[in-house]
Amino acid sequence: MQLPLQNFSTLVQNMAAAVQGRAAQLLDLTVGSSLRALLEASASVALWIQWLILLVLQMTRAATSNGPDLDSWMADFTLTRMPASAASGIVTFSRFTPTNAALIPVGAVVRTADGTQSFSVTAAPSVPAWNAPLNGYVLPANVASLDVPVVAAVAGSAGNVQAGGVTQLATAISGVDTVANAGAFQGGLDAESDPAFRARFANFIESRSRATPLAIGFAVTSIQQGLQYSIQENVDQAGAGMMGWFVVTVDDGTGSPPASLLQTAAAAIEAVRPIGSIYVVQAPTVVPVSVSMLITVATGAVKTQIVGPVATALTNYIDTLPIAAPLAWSRLAQVAYDADPAVTNVTGVLLNGGTADVLPPIAGVIKAGSVAVS
Repeated sequence: MQLPLQNFSTLVQNMAAAVQGRAAQLLDLTVGSSLRALLEASASVALWIQWLILLVLQMTRAATSNGPDLDSWMADFTLTRMPASAASGIVTFSRFTPTNAALIPVGAVVRTADGTQSFSVTAAPSVPAWNAPLNGYVLPANVASLDVPVVAAVAGSAGNVQAGGVTQLATAISGVDTVANAGAFQGGLDAESDPAFRARFANFIESRSRATPLAIGFAVTSIQQGLQYSIQENVDQAGAGMMGWFVVTVDDGTGSPPASLLQTAAAAIEAVRPIGSIYVVQAPTVVPVSVSMLITVATGAVKTQIVGPVATALTNYIDTLPIAAPLAWSRLAQVAYDADPAVTNVTGVLLNGGTADVLPPIAGVIKAGSVAVS
């Protein structure tokens, strides 16, 4: 129900009408009069109380509360906001004179060119240069560079820097002169937004009945942010009809989710699956695509500075397509135009060498292979 709110002027007018209606004679309610001042003071208090009422209503409803108030509201249903995740990637430590061996310790910090984003070296025993006793990576003598993994110091999407964005050594490392990232950093996600939290709450309520597609979907999406899924009912992994079976395809945005994630998804599904059913959790089938196009830029714009962002925009668009979503050839030109206002014309757009749309299988996901913009 919509509240009958009143502004200051309306409150004063209504008070004046009520007072005058009770009086036996005409009252002095002109500006500056004592009675007018008393009514205006009362209206100010009423306006403040009205604001407090609105504030309480806003904080006690999921549809209107925000931030910590929404967290508190959801906590009554044992539902918590999905936390932010930190971006990660690979950086290359290099040196001008590779005479002696050097040690790149875990925890060494590197930064972006503007100094706003910091990244720390992490331990990865699978890297051949890893040395557990020294808790770092050994850059051997006569070797000029070494690739090591890093993770953002602060979780969030701001850590998803583009290739070439990391250039500063925040920690002095003996025998190392420069640092750079040849590839873009990925995986950084902000904490779940209020609208997304509310949407997931709706799925949470729907899943209370259990043994439904919504219950399966809620179980999967509650594992971590950024997960996509699709459910095929009454079929096996090969797509053949099989009553009582269902196949859940899960993707974390990479097209190749780790086995540990699939196991976690299976455990979550196990808690809500229908009794007597058989299910399989699988990674999607990756459908790589190649894109090429020619762009024309506005007079005065430097084309070499625009080609990179256009290619990045195309890659990001393709890599974020949901499971089973098609890739329209005509959409690629629009993505290129939207990437930079200096792009004035897009020609020679080819998708896998032609102009046909790409339709993945029902458990497939399209990912960018080669993207050539010139």
